[in-house]
Parts: sequence; structure tokens; C-alpha cells
Amino acid sequence: MLEIRSLIFLLLQLVITPIFSVLALLTFPFSPLTRYNIISLWAKLMLHLLRLVCGIHHEVRGIENLPKEPCVVLCKHQSAWETLALQKVFPPQVWVLKRELLWIPFFGWALALTSPIAIKRSDGKGAMRQLLKQGKQRLAQGFCVVIFPEGTRIPFGQRGKYKIGGAMLAASCSVPVVPVAHNAGRLWRRNAFSKHPGLITMSIGSPIETMGLKAEEINRRVEDWIEDEIQRLPH
Repeated sequence: MLEIRSLIFLLLQLVITPIFSVLALLTFPFSPLTRYNIISLWAKLMLHLLRLVCGIHHEVRGIENLPKEPCVVLCKHQSAWETLALQKVFPPQVWVLKRELLWIPFFGWALALTSPIAIKRSDGKGAMRQLLKQGKQRLAQGFCVVIFPEGTRIPFGQRGKYKIGGAMLAASCSVPVVPVAHNAGRLWRRNAFSKHPGLITMSIGSPIETMGLKAEEINRRVEDWIEDEIQRLPH
């Protein structure tokens, strides 16, 4: 039954995504924020289907910690689930992602219209300069900037190296950093086809004010909070 429900969800994705992507292309004349608000409806629809088809529900702790001003969001990356849920929980946002994602037919074309910061991972210094320049522009436009500091999906229960780019962006712009922990990898594991029913908990930490802090200190505080909080979430 688990595999059948996961297959149904996949088939629905394959049918809905190309149709929605074509509709998303029609948002090109609109402002970046308007485009985002329309295109992010896809993520909210996928979360709804996950609940109906796969039995995956979620709860959010710390919703009162959402800042009213644009911020840098540093989130644990375990699954594809958080890429959907962040769009429902947080205000309009842009993502730092590998540019190859924009080359995916339909999905990538729509993704490009959400104003992402699409970097070439192999270009270390160039990618950092792009992050700082475009990140500052996106924050000025009213977007939050979402970054997965470990750079890739890490299996549940494991810990990757926290890269400093997000902390550097926040420090250079003097905007708050909001750390996010969750346990999505329990139910929807990295690169897994099967999606197990159950409850995913997302926990949002108190904003870290970055004025006067060095990037290394910001990064350390984020890592300590996220990894400690994950231990408190259901395993």
C-alpha cells in the first residue's frame, strides 16, 4: 500500500507539474513578488496531495518567530518536503540553488521565474560574489533568502558541514537570520521513492540579530541551534 500511494503521488506530480509550469510562464509580465505568489501555489498543492494521498501531515512550532522584515532563512535539508513547506510557512522567498535545476523542462522554466539565485557550485569565489550581490538585491525587493547551509540533503540523523555563505550575506546586509529545524527525513528520506505516513514537525528558531556579529559566529549559532533542536523533535 505504501508503494501504491507513493506511485499515485508521483503520477499526479507528473501530470500537474507540466500544466502548472506552462501557466507559470504566463506570469512573466508581472512583478517578481506577484510571480512568486502565483507560482508558489504549486508547492501548496503538493503539500495538500501529500496529506491526502500519502498521509503526511505537518505541524509548525515557533511560528511567532517569523520576522516581519526580509531575512535570511537557514534551514536543515533532509528531504524534498521542506522545499515545499517553506513556501507555505514563510513570506515570499527566493532560493539559492544550483543553476542546473533551471535546465529541467517545465519545472526549471517555472522555477526561473521565482527570481532564484542560481549559482555554479564549482565556481567557489564567483558563486560567493553572486550570492552576496544578488542576495542583497533580493532582500531589497522584499524577499527572504532561503539557503540550505549544508549545501545538499543530509540523511536524517546525520550532520553535514555548515557553509558560511548565508551567514556572510546576513552579516553584510545586517538582516536577521532565522534557523529552521525539522524531521522530514524520517518520513520522506533523501532520494527515496516511498513516502511514509506520519507527522513532520518544523521548528522555527528565534531570529538571530546579526548587527555587529562576524559571519563565523552567526554560522556557529545557527548550527548549534538547528542540531540541538533536531534532537528535541520526534525521532
